Amino acid sequence: MLLRHTPDTVAERTALTINPAKTCQPIGAMYAALGINRCLPHSHGSQGCCAYHRSTLTRHYKEPVMAGTSSFTEGSSVFGGQANLLQAINNIFAIYEPEVIAVHTTCLSETIGDDITQIIAKAREENKIPKGKYVIHANTPSYVGSHVTGFANMVKGMVDYFAAADGRKENRINIIPGYVEPADMEEIKRIASDMGISTIMFPDTSNVLNGPQTGRYAMFPAGGVTVADLIRTGGSMGTVALGRLASGLAARTLDAKCKVPCEILDLPIGLMATDRFIDTLRQIAGVSVPDSLNIERGRLLDVMTDMHQYFFGRTAALAGDPDQLISLTEFLVSVDMWPIHIVTGTPGKKFESRIKEITKEVPHPVNVKATGDLFLLHQWIKNEPVDLLIGNTYMKYIARDEDIPLVRFGFPILDRIGHIYFPTIGYRGGLRLLEKILDALLDRQDRDAPEESFELVM
Repeated sequence: MLLRHTPDTVAERTALTINPAKTCQPIGAMYAALGINRCLPHSHGSQGCCAYHRSTLTRHYKEPVMAGTSSFTEGSSVFGGQANLLQAINNIFAIYEPEVIAVHTTCLSETIGDDITQIIAKAREENKIPKGKYVIHANTPSYVGSHVTGFANMVKGMVDYFAAADGRKENRINIIPGYVEPADMEEIKRIASDMGISTIMFPDTSNVLNGPQTGRYAMFPAGGVTVADLIRTGGSMGTVALGRLASGLAARTLDAKCKVPCEILDLPIGLMATDRFIDTLRQIAGVSVPDSLNIERGRLLDVMTDMHQYFFGRTAALAGDPDQLISLTEFLVSVDMWPIHIVTGTPGKKFESRIKEITKEVPHPVNVKATGDLFLLHQWIKNEPVDLLIGNTYMKYIARDEDIPLVRFGFPILDRIGHIYFPTIGYRGGLRLLEKILDALLDRQDRDAPEESFELVM
């Protein structure tokens, strides 16, 4: 049971996490790998780790997520997993015929110190990797970082293994979308297409984890960035990375390796962040913004002004990924809501300062912690109740205890549908977010309103 405490009586926890606001690195790495066409993610560790990562992604995306595992036993834990991985690579190419195997490590393989680069080289020497096939990897120990960190490391691995430069620059922009939903990736590509810009998005899980029901199972869906396009990223005229923690590492690596200049932006959630994204595309590509996007912007602005009376002064508590929370906080502040409790489980020195900068005009003290957890968030809410919660499925327990409406947003969402089909990115995504927030606030307002009495007049 949580009790109310004054700030002076609460001792800060430093060695214990209760109800983390994150999950582990390999889940993010597995999700990123699924964004490569004909790629099979591979978990270098125990079978139980892989089963957990697959089940979490399957429950969130409501699609069967396939991945291989090195299936460590006690012997592998003592003597290393090289033999297991070599056998796995051989079996996977022989049986499933992927074009790419994307290996990510787990706590166990990282602790015993397996050298994945050396193992992949040995597999190639022993002809276990067929001609025209690829094995890439990322180091993703679960005991540091979060799923966002794992995503970033795997996307960097795509650059390390594939990106190449031949000295020529083509009229094309790379887009690294960050840790967002397949529908968000589709929306980002649509915006760029409406502006007449040629792009390569990597990774790209659209039409992989939100594909149609055709009656036939495809182990490798049609979507995903191709290996050919990953190689061509080194010849693009620029890169736009969305989300500093999830996408910044790969963008800077591509710049250093292939001299592709990069712009690292916030995720385009809400009006101002989307404005910055579109303006950056406009400047790099040298194009004009089409009327269709101006109309979408105007519709979002119209709803923001028409519904302002319902947003103004409403307080909110947020939990989730740092890149998403930064843009979401800015969006809420832009409609005069007050995000006053904000936690993310992903470590990062700049998160707290960025949130404080965004909320400096909020007329209320703001609690923010970069390595917080849902137990801490619940304690803050006990001390200072809010009007709205925004976060993943696990925040429903706080919502029930405190009788506060919850808007599900982020990862994972296990008990609702729609997040893989309807974007929250861009102007259209902003409209959907505002609709969900308004529904939650007004449903609560209607429920709490006194019963109206009617008198029948004859």
